[in-house]
Amino acid sequence: MKKLAGKVAVVTASTEGIGFAIARRLAVDGAKVVISSRKQENVKRCVQQFQEENLEVTGIPCHVGKSTDRENLIKKAIDAYGKLDILVSNAAVNPVFGHVLNTSDEVWTKLFDVNVISAASLTGLAAPHIEAAGGGTIIYISSIAGFSSFEGLGPYSVTKTALIGLTKVMARELGPAIRVNCIAPGLIKTRFSQALWSIPEEKEKFEQQLPLKRIGTTADVSGLASFLCSDESSYITGETIVAAGGALSRL
Repeated sequence: MKKLAGKVAVVTASTEGIGFAIARRLAVDGAKVVISSRKQENVKRCVQQFQEENLEVTGIPCHVGKSTDRENLIKKAIDAYGKLDILVSNAAVNPVFGHVLNTSDEVWTKLFDVNVISAASLTGLAAPHIEAAGGGTIIYISSIAGFSSFEGLGPYSVTKTALIGLTKVMARELGPAIRVNCIAPGLIKTRFSQALWSIPEEKEKFEQQLPLKRIGTTADVSGLASFLCSDESSYITGETIVAAGGALSRL
């Protein structure tokens, strides 16, 4: 039997990149998955792709910065599959590059609405259903920028630090029924991070600094997410696990 058989999962921002890989891996491991994205056409494309692989999925457009969309996302899981066991809050934006003190109030608001408040709000919406299902798992996707900020990405880094704090608080408040953990990826090859790896010389320079000598792939994150959603990690909660090829030591 697949390790996530019988589980129902919701994954935000799951039509490309890390979210897509996590949604697919959970489905491959037996979960029924609700995927989401801001654009209907992206949701439709991914649902069709997954169904062609004989994976059990459905989807709904969702802008996580909008409360109604968040409510509809959780309702979609309950309407489609009758319960909810897993929430993966992956959605994030980074609309600014530059000095923190040059960041407008509007940008700060957008960053926190999408990167942090949506995760907390979705947790509040999902938790009663997960508890009713007998318990389950919530995962937040942070970044190593939450531990050590990247130049020019200060505001984004602050929001990713906040997710690490949210993990600790939610693990205590929702335990023992719900385990809450966080993944902090390093540089993963996605469209979102393209500016950091698309120049071959810069990419090679960065890779040579890593013990594993390569930039991460989405599979490096999705496998970890599946582990944290399974009974194999039944005694892990309140943790942030770094998946960064050795780029960051927390000791």
